[in-house]
Amino acid sequence: MIGKIGNLSGKLLTWIDNFRISEKVAGLVGLLVVVLVLLVVMSIQTVRLQSEYRRQLATSTAAAVNIGRVNALIYAIVMESRGVYMSSDPATAKHYADEILRRNRQLSAVMTEWDKADDFGDEAQFAAFRERVFKFVSFRKELARRATQIGPEAGRSWGDNEANRSLRIALNDDIEALEKELDKHALEVAKLADRTRSASWYLASLGFAGLLLAALNLLIVRRSVTKPLAEIAKTTDLIATGTTNLAIPYDRNVDEIGHLARAVRNFRDATSRNQELIQLELGTAHQRDRAMGERDRLNDKYLETRWQLGAALNNMAQGLIMIDGKGKVLTVNQRYRTMYNIPAEIIVPDMSLRDLLAYRAKHGMFEGNVDEFMKSILDRVAKGKPSTAEVSLPDGRLIRVSEEPMAGGGWVATHEDYTERRRAERMLERTEKFLVSVLETVPQAIVAKDARDLRYVFINRAAEKLMGLPRAEVIGKTVRDLFPADTAIEIEGQDREVLEGNRENEFVLRNIRTPNNGERLVAVRRLRIADQASESMLISMIEDRTGELAVTEAAA
Repeated sequence: MIGKIGNLSGKLLTWIDNFRISEKVAGLVGLLVVVLVLLVVMSIQTVRLQSEYRRQLATSTAAAVNIGRVNALIYAIVMESRGVYMSSDPATAKHYADEILRRNRQLSAVMTEWDKADDFGDEAQFAAFRERVFKFVSFRKELARRATQIGPEAGRSWGDNEANRSLRIALNDDIEALEKELDKHALEVAKLADRTRSASWYLASLGFAGLLLAALNLLIVRRSVTKPLAEIAKTTDLIATGTTNLAIPYDRNVDEIGHLARAVRNFRDATSRNQELIQLELGTAHQRDRAMGERDRLNDKYLETRWQLGAALNNMAQGLIMIDGKGKVLTVNQRYRTMYNIPAEIIVPDMSLRDLLAYRAKHGMFEGNVDEFMKSILDRVAKGKPSTAEVSLPDGRLIRVSEEPMAGGGWVATHEDYTERRRAERMLERTEKFLVSVLETVPQAIVAKDARDLRYVFINRAAEKLMGLPRAEVIGKTVRDLFPADTAIEIEGQDREVLEGNRENEFVLRNIRTPNNGERLVAVRRLRIADQASESMLISMIEDRTGELAVTEAAA
């Protein structure tokens, strides 16, 4: 399992390496933003569900407690009333009557408290229940009064009637209905708890996905940008300390990194030879003299290597500028000075980037606020994040600026004049659209096949009409996949004769059976062409002359 994950990760990184750095970072940042937005939405939803769950749980708990208290107090009042019924002694009857009044006050207080909560499902049902409770309280209050002021017999006669029994039955029915409503509410609370747990899991999953995307973003930036520069810088530091028995990384690259690595390799060789000369000085005077001469020669080679390093920078197609962490200009190459018309004497030691930008703005080579631009650059340097942007100059040129942080602080940027490339891209796009529109409007059927396997790579509208098939069912297939077997063999044989040079590129008149348009009389001319990559294609121009044959036969 771990091996499969490793293979999958390697294939993913190889596939990502085919994209530009800006495309990699933009894609990953876009995915990260989507995950963060979903994370915020799910966080809000989770908080809302948890709040609703706590509210409904508290409501259910309070309703259950109140139902239990009301039921218990009604039962207690009924039992105290039975004490009045069964008492013949006025003092005993008064004791039970006082208990009835005390329980009545407790029951009234519970109903008042419950009514203030104002959070019950069926308000009409609760209002009817509350009215019957207060009637029950009033009835028991009158029973207590009669039992104490008139006598136990009067209390018993007041309580023993059909109205009292009907009220008790109605109260029991109300309590049962409230308990059923409470059961339904408890089920809703349980469902809400399940939704809250699900939302929490979704939230955790989104957080994990965000962490994975952030880690992948850091991995790509390290692999594509910072790692090559860091390894070359580390190698240069080792050479400067005298370690020359080491390999120079990325010296086989054909880009600017490769030029820089090869210059460092020359520097390593020169340093290694200098160390050998120092050891030779410990020999004889003659050897010392020879070593001194060799050292002078190698010093010249060292200076030549330094010159080559400078030449490599100055011969770059892009302008290059390097600054330290405080915004001081370390170096610029010739292309940068030429791009912005900056004389060499303007670049002086300890010159700040702000002064350089101010000079460019003064001479029409920068537009915008210099201080704000400086602040944005220093912020990016401090964060150590690479960036790419396109900047328009006042003279109409378009400059692509790619910024990369340096190990230990600082920043290096390449400036590329993108004007002609962007103009060429637009011109190429217009030309391609024009050619496609021309091919789609000509009356002859035009098809293009890959010379290697004779698969269709293009057909125009006339070819679709001739075959009786849409191009989506033709592209990527061979004649054997589309035409009847005898027709397919004949067409394929003629195609290969043209590709092998055994047939002239003249029109050939013949009958063919099309895939979905019957038998047609066509005139076919084939041409073999090759592009700049030496990849051959076979172009067939087909005229449908079936109508001409029908006219000729009709005339005959």
